[in-house]
Amino acid sequence: MKLSDLIASAGVITLLIAFLLNLYKKLQAQSKTYSLLNFIGAGLCCLASCMIKFYPFIILEGIWAFVALVSLFKVPRGTSGN
Repeated sequence: MKLSDLIASAGVITLLIAFLLNLYKKLQAQSKTYSLLNFIGAGLCCLASCMIKFYPFIILEGIWAFVALVSLFKVPRGTSGN
Protein backbone atom coordinates (compact mmCIF):
# COMPACT_ATOMS: atom_id res chain seq x y z
CA MET A 1 0.00 0.00 0.00
CA LYS A 2 1.32 3.44 -0.95
CA LEU A 3 1.59 6.39 1.43
CA SER A 4 -1.17 8.20 -0.45
CA ASP A 5 -3.46 5.21 0.15
CA LEU A 6 -2.75 5.26 3.88
CA ILE A 7 -3.37 9.02 4.13
CA ALA A 8 -6.60 8.76 2.11
CA SER A 9 -7.76 5.83 4.25
CA ALA A 10 -7.15 7.80 7.45
CA GLY A 11 -9.07 10.74 5.99
CA VAL A 12 -12.03 8.66 4.89
CA ILE A 13 -12.18 6.85 8.25
CA THR A 14 -12.17 10.22 10.04
CA LEU A 15 -14.99 11.54 7.85
CA LEU A 16 -17.03 8.38 8.36
CA ILE A 17 -16.56 8.50 12.13
CA ALA A 18 -17.87 12.09 12.14
CA PHE A 19 -20.81 11.08 9.95
CA LEU A 20 -21.73 8.05 12.08
CA LEU A 21 -21.44 9.97 15.35
CA ASN A 22 -23.76 12.61 13.93
CA LEU A 23 -26.16 10.04 12.51
CA TYR A 24 -26.47 8.29 15.87
CA LYS A 25 -26.90 11.63 17.68
CA LYS A 26 -23.62 11.37 19.60
CA LEU A 27 -22.25 14.52 17.96
CA GLN A 28 -24.18 17.55 16.72
CA ALA A 29 -23.42 18.92 13.25
CA GLN A 30 -22.97 22.36 14.81
CA SER A 31 -20.31 21.19 17.28
CA LYS A 32 -16.66 22.19 17.04
CA THR A 33 -15.66 18.51 17.29
CA TYR A 34 -17.73 17.64 14.23
CA SER A 35 -16.20 20.52 12.26
CA LEU A 36 -12.71 19.55 13.41
CA LEU A 37 -13.20 15.92 12.35
CA ASN A 38 -14.48 17.11 8.96
CA PHE A 39 -11.52 19.47 8.57
CA ILE A 40 -8.97 16.78 9.43
CA GLY A 41 -10.64 14.11 7.29
CA ALA A 42 -11.12 16.33 4.26
CA GLY A 43 -7.63 17.76 4.65
CA LEU A 44 -6.10 14.29 4.64
CA CYS A 45 -8.17 13.27 1.61
CA CYS A 46 -7.15 16.47 -0.18
CA LEU A 47 -3.48 15.79 0.60
CA ALA A 48 -3.74 12.25 -0.73
CA SER A 49 -5.50 13.53 -3.87
CA CYS A 50 -2.67 16.04 -4.40
CA MET A 51 -0.14 13.23 -4.08
CA ILE A 52 -1.77 11.29 -6.90
CA LYS A 53 -2.75 14.42 -8.88
CA PHE A 54 -6.47 13.60 -8.91
CA TYR A 55 -7.80 17.10 -9.48
CA PRO A 56 -11.58 16.60 -9.07
CA PHE A 57 -11.05 15.35 -5.52
CA ILE A 58 -8.47 18.04 -4.78
CA ILE A 59 -11.22 20.58 -5.50
CA LEU A 60 -13.93 18.65 -3.62
CA GLU A 61 -11.89 17.91 -0.52
CA GLY A 62 -10.18 21.30 -0.53
CA ILE A 63 -13.53 23.09 -0.47
CA TRP A 64 -14.84 20.63 2.16
CA ALA A 65 -11.81 21.31 4.38
CA PHE A 66 -12.12 25.07 3.89
CA VAL A 67 -15.83 25.11 4.82
CA ALA A 68 -15.12 22.97 7.90
CA LEU A 69 -12.29 25.31 8.92
CA VAL A 70 -14.53 28.37 8.54
CA SER A 71 -17.21 26.70 10.64
CA LEU A 72 -14.67 26.14 13.44
CA PHE A 73 -14.31 29.90 13.85
CA LYS A 74 -17.90 30.92 13.14
CA VAL A 75 -19.65 32.79 15.95
CA PRO A 76 -23.15 31.37 16.57
CA ARG A 77 -26.08 33.70 15.84
CA GLY A 78 -27.37 35.69 18.75
CA THR A 79 -24.02 35.79 20.53
CA SER A 80 -21.32 38.38 20.60
CA GLY A 81 -17.82 37.73 19.33
CA ASN A 82 -16.35 38.82 22.70
